Amino acid sequence: MAKVPTAHPPAALRRLGLPSAAALVIASMIGSGVFTTSGFALADHGRRDVVLLAWVAGGALAMCGALCYGALARRIPRSGGEYTFLTETLHPLPGFLAGWISLLAGFTAPIAAAALLLQAYLSASFTVAVRPEWIGTAAILIAAAMHGSRLREGVWLQNLAILLKLSAIVFFLVVGLGALPPPEARALPAFEPGAFAVTLVWISFSYSGWNAAVYVAGEVRDPDRNLSRSLVLGTGLVTLLYVGLNTVFLYAAPIEELAGRPEIGAVAAEALGGPPLRRVLSLLISLALFTSVSSMMMAGPRVYARMAEDGRFPRWFSRRKEVPARAILLQAALSIIVVWISDLRELLGYIGFTLGLCSVATVIGLLVLRRREGRERVPIPGYPWVPWIFVVSTLWFATHMALLEPVQAGIGLLTAASGIPFYLLTRRRPT
Repeated sequence: MAKVPTAHPPAALRRLGLPSAAALVIASMIGSGVFTTSGFALADHGRRDVVLLAWVAGGALAMCGALCYGALARRIPRSGGEYTFLTETLHPLPGFLAGWISLLAGFTAPIAAAALLLQAYLSASFTVAVRPEWIGTAAILIAAAMHGSRLREGVWLQNLAILLKLSAIVFFLVVGLGALPPPEARALPAFEPGAFAVTLVWISFSYSGWNAAVYVAGEVRDPDRNLSRSLVLGTGLVTLLYVGLNTVFLYAAPIEELAGRPEIGAVAAEALGGPPLRRVLSLLISLALFTSVSSMMMAGPRVYARMAEDGRFPRWFSRRKEVPARAILLQAALSIIVVWISDLRELLGYIGFTLGLCSVATVIGLLVLRRREGRERVPIPGYPWVPWIFVVSTLWFATHMALLEPVQAGIGLLTAASGIPFYLLTRRRPT
């Protein structure tokens, strides 16, 4: 195994400070999952307390992952995310497969899921004169245009949108928590560990994005300090917001009105404040979903550009100027295709399962790197508990997902396996 290089990218490329890196994490995390998952989970469990417990557990697991990725980012402060980490800690093959998964399950599917839910909220609360798919398509194209020309302007617009989104979410939490009715008395169904594990797979997708800053690590100033801090800061803040939001969503109306509803936030808002609050919240959620699309449109193409620069992807997609415009174009095109052919619930399970396995492989790479180089060079907060809790817990709910939802899990495994022929093809090409 080659020694992990330590050279940093030129300082001129490092234009993102701690606020922008943390904002990228927050924008990536607050996406489609938090505004729809509880409706599906409530249909499976019939219990608010179990669903809320899953959100707390998912936040703790995401924090463990953020601490592990922060340790990797301090040691390998370059863009590319799991592709870079696994290439340099384990082997180029798992690194390439991580990049391949990023293209399909890591960014394309989540962007499409956010766009699908955006159009669901707007269509359910407002009169729309076009097919809903055109709403999601427009959101993707606008995000691609924002990040496809210049870095500074795209980051500024995104940070402004995130500030507005967070302010609106906090306002809704204050209003919603103060207006919640007392929960109705009812017999509680039995706790089902298997169903709880599947719920955690969906919720892991809702928390995905806690690693967003590592995809642009080569553009973050003072990465030894700012990368890990941005991951922890963003993940902690979003966990608090998620638990608060889902408390409002789950207790705002009778379970029968909420269970199975993809637009659970809009249903809860209407129960608390009638159609006007529903429309206001739908606009808020649409803004949140758009910033999620925007942040992933910024982060994802940097993985493919890095792969292209390494000769593991067509060189046409490598960065030519300050932004990887051609990789952004590819990302937009693939996401739009998925918007027109996919179902939201199926996407949630597929994304959570596939990305969970990819994150497990990355944390295992961190453990291998620590064993090879020693704890002084690779310190891990909370070692050994933090990385092993993340690995064992993620594998536990992925196994239950495979048993209970074999089709979605099988598609996830097929996604990873389909990258092997492309890896063998690119390995034969001169770099």
